[in-house]
Amino acid sequence: MFMASSICRTLVSNIVLHPITRLNPSSFGRIKCQPVRSMSSELSQRIFQLRFNPLTGNSEWVVIEESEEENSPKALLSSTSYLDMLNDSPRNRAFCKAIEKTVIKPCHVLDIGSGTGLLSMMAARAMDSSDAKHYTGSKGILSACESYLPMVKLMRKVLRINNMEKKIRIFHKRSDELKVGHDLASRANILVSEILDSELLGEGLIPTLQQAHDELLMENPQTVPSRATIYGQLVESTFLWKLHDLYNNEAKALDNVHLVPAELERILRVKPQQYAMHCDAIAEEIRLLSDPFKVFEFDFSKRPESHGQTELHIKATSDGRVHAIVSWWVLQLDYEGTIFYSTAPRWINLPFNCEDLQTQSHNWCDHWKQCVWFIPGIGILVSKDEQVDFQAVHNDISISYNLKHGDSKLEQGYPDFHTRGCQLILSPERIAIYGDREWRYDMLRAVMNALQKKVSPLCVVADDSVFLTILLANLSPSSNIISVFPGLQEKGAQYLQAVADANGFSINRVNVLGKRPTCLTTDDTDQKKVDLLIGEPFYYGNEGKLPWENLRFWKERTMLDKVLSKDVLIMPCKGILKGCAMSLPDLWRSRRALEIIEGFDHSVVNTTLGACGDLPVSQGPSLPYFIWQCGEIKELSEAFTIMEFDFSKPISLSFGKTKVFAMDLYFGLIGYSMLTTLLCCQQDQNIDIGNKE
Repeated sequence: MFMASSICRTLVSNIVLHPITRLNPSSFGRIKCQPVRSMSSELSQRIFQLRFNPLTGNSEWVVIEESEEENSPKALLSSTSYLDMLNDSPRNRAFCKAIEKTVIKPCHVLDIGSGTGLLSMMAARAMDSSDAKHYTGSKGILSACESYLPMVKLMRKVLRINNMEKKIRIFHKRSDELKVGHDLASRANILVSEILDSELLGEGLIPTLQQAHDELLMENPQTVPSRATIYGQLVESTFLWKLHDLYNNEAKALDNVHLVPAELERILRVKPQQYAMHCDAIAEEIRLLSDPFKVFEFDFSKRPESHGQTELHIKATSDGRVHAIVSWWVLQLDYEGTIFYSTAPRWINLPFNCEDLQTQSHNWCDHWKQCVWFIPGIGILVSKDEQVDFQAVHNDISISYNLKHGDSKLEQGYPDFHTRGCQLILSPERIAIYGDREWRYDMLRAVMNALQKKVSPLCVVADDSVFLTILLANLSPSSNIISVFPGLQEKGAQYLQAVADANGFSINRVNVLGKRPTCLTTDDTDQKKVDLLIGEPFYYGNEGKLPWENLRFWKERTMLDKVLSKDVLIMPCKGILKGCAMSLPDLWRSRRALEIIEGFDHSVVNTTLGACGDLPVSQGPSLPYFIWQCGEIKELSEAFTIMEFDFSKPISLSFGKTKVFAMDLYFGLIGYSMLTTLLCCQQDQNIDIGNKE
């Protein structure tokens, strides 16, 4: 039995990007790096970046020196969305046109969050144009501000290869660290910046603009972009509902496990926030229940407020149940309103007059997506032409929504009295798995088989699975259970205490260690040996990793070998690394090697950013993606086994090689082919695996 949900689209697979072709075809939210601490001096600069080791659960600080070669931060940058963003041709073209239209004479241009320096180079070129040269007696100034040292080092290479290093001054600082009179000679006339995420505000747009208007910009500055408008739409979607409502989804399960008992509906749920996803991928499972409506509008040339509120009366366009609010934004890049960029889903007709930007609605990119806000519980039932009261509130970095229908107001975001202090927040993907009846039934059968003929067994849950802890306590009243909960720790213990009565077991039977399994000794087990070592595996806070990073369970099983009984049962007993050759042209285009972007050579960044294509390396990086979110997809081979890992034995070196016979390969698809892999965990060898993969 494979540890995979029947809601297969919630699975994360990794994609190995292979540069197997010389084709150069034309044309996921921005992944944020871990927080960094910086140190600087007159002689050198360095940052300390936190890096997580998925096989041990440990974190360590990585030191990045200013003087180090560019190869050092390669692993840090290849997992970000910089490459995807630079491959977004409609974005690049829109910014280029707006900057050329705005920078028409020598002036001071400030670029905040410069990245590779692309926008700064566009501004420098615009100043050097023939029209700008007609303005005599003044000199243009280009100030590029970038706080992330690996990107600063990369930007210097890009500027150098484009002969721009003497035209643009780089500041390795946060914009709120810049001082006029010390760093900048004067306030800037024009701000060019792209510090937007899928929600618009998540990268600190508002506080950045506030500080820039207060301290860095002239009065009434010009900005690129000029303004942004957020839109929303009420939708019905069973798929989206399953990603958050565990209480109602698990009600139909047959395992007698209540992760969300009655009267404790908020004890285990998703975080009330907007979730970035490609809604086009589930367009067939979405019913539109309203017309699009405007939520907020931000004028970048003016100082924004930290807090804002919008209240609207939304008329339902069809009968149905509102499960979610889908939102997107539209950028107006120039002051006159002729250049636009939108993250709208494809079902929205864009009202742009610029013909060459119309095609962008069909441009797949992973750095900007739509956002989804879940309506609590089963949602609200509406009838056609019925009014729904809508409220939106924004702070510095996020937007929240609320609906009022009739006499009921759907509040979310705060634990009720009974769950205060013991509430668990899980990802939508984990909620969907826990609500999947097939997955739960498979787990039930596997655990029942493992407990057969076991009398008062000592069971250790090696990961953060509250589900397996409750299932063990429910199925084996005589068992003693140790739940390690290396990520949940004390919060996991408080959660179990709150749901124990509803699940029919005494909390005294469960000992929560709240530390890594490698720290487990016979002192923790009262000198007893472990009869059952079990895990999903699931490690709280470490989801969305590469498939083989779940081998942390195997490593921890190895470290616990001394406390395991001779006839111990290990669940899962085996890990199977599977692969499939696939055509993913949209994803490939977003990760392809860069050449010339709007006239500027970016080939120097390809290796560092983990680009794919005609590069002198054996293969591209392995990155985790939700396959169903990757745009156009096509399987080119049968699924095949790459490696098998026997968890019943301590960890050892493993090697594997397999030949892939791809189907329906033709020349046009070779340039997009990738290898998709998924680590499946077999729970019980005595159970028919069937066709679940």
